[in-house]
Order: sequence, then C-alpha cells, then structure tokens
Amino acid sequence: MSARGYEHIHVIAETARQPLIPNGVMGMLIFVSAEAMLFAGLISAFEVTRSAAIAWPPLGQPRLPVGETLINTSALLLSGVMFYVARRKFRANSTSARTPLLISLLLGAFFVIFQGAEWVALVREGLTLTSSTYGGFFYLIVGLHALHAIAALAVLTLACLQLQRGWLASSQLATAGVFWYFVVGLWPILYGLVYL
Repeated sequence: MSARGYEHIHVIAETARQPLIPNGVMGMLIFVSAEAMLFAGLISAFEVTRSAAIAWPPLGQPRLPVGETLINTSALLLSGVMFYVARRKFRANSTSARTPLLISLLLGAFFVIFQGAEWVALVREGLTLTSSTYGGFFYLIVGLHALHAIAALAVLTLACLQLQRGWLASSQLATAGVFWYFVVGLWPILYGLVYL
C-alpha cells in the first residue's frame, strides 16, 4: 500500500475517534438523568402523601414564604440566562464570557444564600425535619436541590477560574452547563409543587 493510502486510513481513523458528544457532557447527561429519576421519585411520594392528607400544610405548621422564594427563583432563572449568554460569548471570544459567567455564578450564590436564610426563619417558626411529614418532605426535596445547587456552583467557580487562566475548554463549559441547567430547570418545578 502506498504512503498516500496509509495517510488516508489514518485520517479516517482520526475522524472516527471524535465523539459526537464530548465525554464530559455525556457523563454529565447520564448523571443528570439519574438525578432526575431521584427527584421524580421524591416528588411522587410527596404528591401521594399530600393527596392523602386531611390538611396540607398540616395545622400548626408555618406557611412557606412564597413571595420571597419567587425573588430567589427569579435570580436563579436569570443566572441560567446569564450562563447561556456566557456560552454564546465564549464561542465568539472566550475572554468575553468572563463577565456573564461571573454574573451567573453570583446570581446562583444569591439563590443559595437567601434560600438558606429562609430555612433559618422556617426552623425558628417550628418547621423542622421532624415537626411533620410536611417539614420532612420540604427539607428533603428542597435540601437535595440545595446540595445540587452548591455542587453546581463549585463547578461554575472552577469554570470561572479556568477561564481566567485561559485553560477553559468549550467541552468543559458545556459540561458545567448541563449540570447548571439541570439545577436551574428543576427549581421552578419544585417551587410550583412544594411552595404553591
């Protein structure tokens, strides 16, 4: 076989090795799918319990702060929009993504901090994990989301640091995006089911 023939085979082999979806993105999609099933199970258990209850929330339990949480929800959704802007800017010029990515991170941190403040207020009012099934479900579902939000914020922080140093690859930002969009997209569902 001629040298040109070997070169042609090498080009075909190199092309075949390129994944359709980057490995990090595929791994995150699998993780997010498993987490979505976990939340679906928790939401199903919550709905079954709520439908069987005489009063929901139970008498003597504080009402959830719907208005304050709506502000937090808006901040989280805006964070998702800013991440989208950062992705678009990154494709054109990676350094132009710094500001929107940082804004996305800060809005996400705002969400987590003020949700935490709401939790402290609810505990003071008597809503705890053991005060009722209502309290147990609230802290389990919303707390699990908070853990995901904190983990996703850590991923966004790492992406910001890598971008600052010029080390951030497009596939890494896409992987972070899958996780962040999961956290952002799941929250309105939880807010509608648990708070309203």
